[in-house]
Amino acid sequence: MRAHELDSIDIRILQALQASGRATNVQLAQHAGVTPPPALRRTHALEEQGYIRGYHAVLDAKMLGYAVLAFVFVGLVSQSDRELNAFEERVGSWSKVRECHALSGETDFLLKCVAKDLTDLQAFVTEILLTTPNVETVKTAFVVHISKSEPAVPLDLVQAPPPPAASRKMRLPPLPR
Repeated sequence: MRAHELDSIDIRILQALQASGRATNVQLAQHAGVTPPPALRRTHALEEQGYIRGYHAVLDAKMLGYAVLAFVFVGLVSQSDRELNAFEERVGSWSKVRECHALSGETDFLLKCVAKDLTDLQAFVTEILLTTPNVETVKTAFVVHISKSEPAVPLDLVQAPPPPAASRKMRLPPLPR
């Protein structure tokens, strides 16, 4: 199944799961306008085909002691495939790095990092990042506040045929948060 093959029921299941990953199969079925057995089959198919990559809880980093969120821009001396892969492999072992994005342009990588405080982040940058082979430049930008953090994919942009007439008339219950 490819994105263009998703129908309106699949999209409603995905919308419900993005709104609440803890939604029960009965809630998914109600939201999608189908009975529970096909909702479960479709959910399993969406998982198997890679549309659903996993389920997780969103934790509050500050409550867990990570007061600093920063973006770190990393430039490498060499951008050969071997060097890029070696850097990405190293990043995989750094727990402070929560996301790593390879970029085009003047910066090679963008790292999203958490730290207990500024001293903790500075130690990571100077003791780990700047001593990493092939790293040429490191620039940091600290997050002052977050005005939007939306991990969900905008499913309103995915094209799907309209639902059958019977399910269009049905009022769907809101999903729990």
